[in-house]
Amino acid sequence: MWAVLVGTLLPGTVAACSPGGKDVTATSRQVHLGADSHEVPLLRAEVRDTLPHDPQAFTQGLEFHGGSLYESTGLVGRSSLRAGRPGKPATVYAELQAPLFGEGITLSGDKLWQLTWRNGTAIERDPTTLAERRRVTYQGEGWGLCHQRFSGRQQLVMSNGTDRLTFRDPNTFKATGSIDVRQDGQPVTGLNELECAPDGFIYSNVYPTDTIVRIDPSTGTVTAHIDATGLLTPSERSAAQTLNGIAAVPGTNLFLITGKLWPRMFEVSFVAK
Repeated sequence: MWAVLVGTLLPGTVAACSPGGKDVTATSRQVHLGADSHEVPLLRAEVRDTLPHDPQAFTQGLEFHGGSLYESTGLVGRSSLRAGRPGKPATVYAELQAPLFGEGITLSGDKLWQLTWRNGTAIERDPTTLAERRRVTYQGEGWGLCHQRFSGRQQLVMSNGTDRLTFRDPNTFKATGSIDVRQDGQPVTGLNELECAPDGFIYSNVYPTDTIVRIDPSTGTVTAHIDATGLLTPSERSAAQTLNGIAAVPGTNLFLITGKLWPRMFEVSFVAK
């Protein structure tokens, strides 16, 4: 058995981010991805292109839609939502006033949903102007969000930093079910930014690591680990925080990935390690 230990944390804890952007400890279970290389493929992020990224952006959500890249950023007093061409300055921008802490985003038809971390609030926005339409409430923390077409239906998938993914109605935001993410029967915690990809899988950043996991949405089983280490230079990494942000590039098998306070984003493919 060959094991990968991701994010060595004290048992019973999982890292999160404080409103000031520092790592703190939130109650959950241990992040431990034990993998038999014959059962769970080990992939790596192969860089195909490099684009500039705002180094002041504390990236929490990333999504492509209609040629535009949408990005949600966090930190109280610095949270925002922005959209524009990848690698270019945003052409549309909206701020979240304190005490809101921006988190994951997704688009569903004519709705753009944005989570907040510990505010218990999801914001529905106009995807063209980013103007706020309404707010709805939910229980617990909000981390990642994606829109999934699955088995003839549509739903939102939401993470909260634990091993559980919650399914929500894309119109009302009400919870409709949940699934626990497992590998070899063990919980995989720290699930953060999500991407519901065209290949049918859910991809999740694992906080606070440079690992992405690929999840079967019908079972919650991890079907691959993706190693995204080494993308930044040592000097870039010293000023940056964890990998966070993954968006499928429409019409391709490529993804854009970046991180909190990263100066660059990367167009990558996931290939055998």
